[in-house]
Amino acid sequence: MRKHIVAGNWKMNTTVAEGVELAKAVAAKAAEVPAEVKLIIAPPFTHLYPVAEAIKGTAIGLSAQNCADHTKGAYTGEVAVDMIAGVGCEYVILGHSERREYYGETSAKLVEKVKLALEKGLSPIFCIGEKLEEREAGRHFEVVTEQVKDVLFTLTAEEMSKVIVAYEPVWAIGTGKTATAEQAQEIHAEIRKVLAEKFGALAEEISILYGGSCKPSNAKELFACPDIDGGLIGGAALKAEDFIGIAVSF
Repeated sequence: MRKHIVAGNWKMNTTVAEGVELAKAVAAKAAEVPAEVKLIIAPPFTHLYPVAEAIKGTAIGLSAQNCADHTKGAYTGEVAVDMIAGVGCEYVILGHSERREYYGETSAKLVEKVKLALEKGLSPIFCIGEKLEEREAGRHFEVVTEQVKDVLFTLTAEEMSKVIVAYEPVWAIGTGKTATAEQAQEIHAEIRKVLAEKFGALAEEISILYGGSCKPSNAKELFACPDIDGGLIGGAALKAEDFIGIAVSF
């Protein structure tokens, strides 16, 4: 059975002190979440070590929001996979639409990042998704297929088994808009179908998360879809009550 996962991407929000308090609040409510649901939180880089200490002894997973495409060296401002693994991260978000759009991350760069993360034992949460103009032009299947093939098709089946895929309709991130359950299910099923072209039956074991203004009020309907295995949560992850409210929606 595929893992149910609810991951919180805090993005560039909270101070260290606020982040520690948020992590503690999530940990305090984690017992409300069904045992088969994996909780993951992804604070900013500056918070990783103290947040790791705050969730120590719980089943909550820790993720970084990004990593460098080099292992070390003269890359001012970058953070290497060894560094994030060293503070207790098990996961790293890669390919997020904000990284692609604002920082020009290409598929070639993402291949390097995904492979480095896997080499260090980290599970990438690999993001794909279309922009509004691509959706309106009817190119959404084409766009996500290309994103999957350009990066994930470079992996072996063993490597792919450690990857979590997150579908994020870019037009629904931070806009308050949400894909309907039918729209989300349709494209999640298509992503799984594309993965099956390369990885066969393994595609049925890969968790595919929905990321696009998921909140407690719509999570239940989204998570009831057969190919939606959880959520990559943005704004709602900044309140423990909302984050847990999503996680209990399975």
